[in-house]
Amino acid sequence: MKIIRFKDIENVPASHEDPKNPGVLKKVLLRQSDFINGVVKMVNWATLLSGKAYAEHFHEDMQEVSIIISGIAIAHVDGVEITLAHGDVLVVDPKEVHQMRNPGSEPVIFLALGISGGKPVLA
Repeated sequence: MKIIRFKDIENVPASHEDPKNPGVLKKVLLRQSDFINGVVKMVNWATLLSGKAYAEHFHEDMQEVSIIISGIAIAHVDGVEITLAHGDVLVVDPKEVHQMRNPGSEPVIFLALGISGGKPVLA
């Protein structure tokens, strides 16, 4: 598991920008080295409804990356509880048992990406 806290990442000029006078800034959430070697299997815009959770599960051969857009979520990964907020990133490696729940009154909106090491994956 890897957790990236949005609030702890500095804005830097995009690589194609003039560093002294950039038109766009970026926060680098993940780099190639953060992912398993494989193939992107899914990119989902997901909504976790208020008071709901998705089923605890694991993926045999897929790394799952969740990027919180809005709301507060509580994730459990292999028995560890993590609170996630806007911009935070959770990387769950293959075979790590995980679940996310929404304790709040508003939906949690997040991007979910799946990277497979090559075996067939159920989305």
